Amino acid sequence: METLQESDKAGPPLAERRRRHLPARAALGWLSAGWRDLWRRPLPSLLYGLAVFLLSIAFVWTLFQLHLDYILFPALAGFMVAGPIVAIGLYRKSRDLEEGRQPSLSRMISVKAESGGQVWYTGAILCLLILVWMRAAVIIYALFMGLRPLPGLEEIVTILISTPEGLGMIVVGSAVGGLFAAFSFAVSTFAIPMLLAEKTDAFTAMGTSISLVYRNLPVMLAWGTIVLALTVLALATGFVGLIVIFPLLGHGTWHSYRAIR
Repeated sequence: METLQESDKAGPPLAERRRRHLPARAALGWLSAGWRDLWRRPLPSLLYGLAVFLLSIAFVWTLFQLHLDYILFPALAGFMVAGPIVAIGLYRKSRDLEEGRQPSLSRMISVKAESGGQVWYTGAILCLLILVWMRAAVIIYALFMGLRPLPGLEEIVTILISTPEGLGMIVVGSAVGGLFAAFSFAVSTFAIPMLLAEKTDAFTAMGTSISLVYRNLPVMLAWGTIVLALTVLALATGFVGLIVIFPLLGHGTWHSYRAIR
């Protein structure tokens, strides 16, 4: 009982400390802070964005070469799930700037997280989540289209926009994909920065991330909307926009973690 009373005197409960009461407009502040980090020694960030752009192009090219272009849309949705782990080098740069260190591309690539291998274990879990989403997408297709073979990209687009089954598949697929996206966003948006900066384990970091998102819903919904809108914009430019937009969102995510954690 004595320990409990001393804990109460030490400060507000943990749940209250995690509820920052930040207004939705604070998300614009994180974006602005990310923009500043991007242009402070911009070359490492832009080279990082260029690498993400080239890897994305290579991934899409490989899908077409293997005649797997029909999974392009679910795969692009999976990109948002994998984004936080891919951006870990950008979190490293923002942390270096915060601590007065000189950021460099080599430090961004060879990241040493405070949690050690737990950060990569979390990455493996996120990859597993992508595989589950891909399987769910195939099941949704089968529910609406039966057991007919999966068509190519051109044919699937025609089916989606010109048939009742296709329109139904868009509605259901978007709803299910939205649930996957919301869950992955809640799990990972703070977990990866936390594992970089703190000594903790993967499941604690993911659980804390979900808690922080839930307790700060207005600002996190605003931030999620910004992330989604800028990601769609980057994809609409044929991935070229990733060169700037991916580093911008990566740096901004670090500042969201620092503001709420």
